[in-house]
Amino acid sequence: MNPRTFSLADLFAITAETVPERDALVIGNTRRTYRQMAERIDHLAAWLHAQGIGQGDVVGLQMYNSPEYLEAFLAACRVRAVPANINYRYVADELRYIYDNTGLKALFYSAELEPAVAEVLDAAPGLKVKVRTGAGTPALAGATAFENALLDDTRALQDIRCSDDDLSLLYTGGTTGKPKGVMWPHKDLFFGCLGGGGFYAPADGPVKAPAELADRIRKGHPMRFMPVAPLMHGAAHWATMVSLFAGHTVVLNDQHHFDAEHVLDIAATEKLNGITLVGDAMALPILDALKAHPGRWDLSALFLFGNGGAVMSAHIKEALKPFLPPNVYFSDGIGSSEGGQLGMGAKPVEGGMIKIAARPDLKVVVDSQRIAAPGESGILARSGYLPLGYYRDPVKTAETFVTIDGTRYAITGDAAKLADDGSIVIFGRGNNCINTGGEKVFPEEVEEVLRMSPQILDAVVVGLPDPRWGQKVTAVLSVRPGMSLDVDALKALCHAHLAGYKVPKEVVTVAEVFRSAAGKANYVWAKEVAQRALDSTATA
Repeated sequence: MNPRTFSLADLFAITAETVPERDALVIGNTRRTYRQMAERIDHLAAWLHAQGIGQGDVVGLQMYNSPEYLEAFLAACRVRAVPANINYRYVADELRYIYDNTGLKALFYSAELEPAVAEVLDAAPGLKVKVRTGAGTPALAGATAFENALLDDTRALQDIRCSDDDLSLLYTGGTTGKPKGVMWPHKDLFFGCLGGGGFYAPADGPVKAPAELADRIRKGHPMRFMPVAPLMHGAAHWATMVSLFAGHTVVLNDQHHFDAEHVLDIAATEKLNGITLVGDAMALPILDALKAHPGRWDLSALFLFGNGGAVMSAHIKEALKPFLPPNVYFSDGIGSSEGGQLGMGAKPVEGGMIKIAARPDLKVVVDSQRIAAPGESGILARSGYLPLGYYRDPVKTAETFVTIDGTRYAITGDAAKLADDGSIVIFGRGNNCINTGGEKVFPEEVEEVLRMSPQILDAVVVGLPDPRWGQKVTAVLSVRPGMSLDVDALKALCHAHLAGYKVPKEVVTVAEVFRSAAGKANYVWAKEVAQRALDSTATA
């Protein structure tokens, strides 16, 4: 047997050997044990190798949640290819950009997405392999049904030695520009994004060698965990891999959209111990469902209620507590595609989105040139286990990955302040910060207050050009069904919790606030909608 590395394929093989008969994955009526998944991964990897897919070839995953998503991801890793997530919501122009940027050599896609794939295949002239998941016969010429892409003979894999430096591509959401492929070496990803085997064993810390993972799994308590967001998003994929490398059972949402009642049905039926959401956009519908159907769901097995990727308001957490077991632990984490998992924390009393403890690999950087002193503000940065940069984009790589005093950092884009005790207060995405009359306003802070109103279903805040203030704070809101918006009452609520310059000067209502499938706000969309609405009002 080849010596094991920190390749994700090797790490999964270690896990499967340690708890082979434990359920690894549950989605709908489908269950896979670790042994079953490991065997299918090897059979698929052998087939990919036979098709000429190997080291450095990009393998696109344009798929809904499914066991096949993870099997394809890990099979690509096993042959040292480079798996890449492709957002299934993208339309033709966006898909053409991704297909071209990746230089796809292989593509796995869900059956329902076949028409979208067919429309843009001209953007992937080097594509050698197409594999369709789901029922039926592929309609695309040369495409193979997933179940026909499993070779019985896996001996060829013995000659393929995985490496710590094998790559995985994580494409960003593209809400502030074109999506960028973040190149994560497997070892850096394991330690920088997945906790290095120490996420569920903080007292022991990260493992020092791949083989140690088996001992961690044997000592750990088996959990049943659900990331509610789809696997195509980094946060959900990372959370899934953390749990798999801990030997846990991962339960996935089998619907292609977020439905709070369905998620609660799964939590009760599967006796989930942990669940992770993405901010108020998911937490508020969960709360509404629990209020509407008291006693319907038995959540007694739940003890971890996680959140990441967006703010979960304190008032929503408090409102959730009566419906959850008394020992439930709420955790808030922050991470980024370029910086990995940046830490856990809580909302600071002095203002800001989240406060995380001092850590040697986290700094606040001023003007991308120097490390901030206590009391100074700048942008959160991380050193240590990092991506190589952006795929085929040296200009953006040089802007985001910088060297200061001999140490390489990833500049995350999150505005932050270094506290006197070394802790770091994070305010929000710096490029979304609104400058109004010289004062800085972070949208997340205003959004949290707006969602305190019983009138508001969802809210996104942006800055629009203003001749007097430079930018004016503008709220894009959806109102709860059956209610009408009282703008004066809403502004009074804001004045009670925010400085006057942070209170929205303009309010635009929409039927639904557009968000990604992971629940993240689309600020580009919100600016366009708000500007159109205000322009039409001005000309009316």
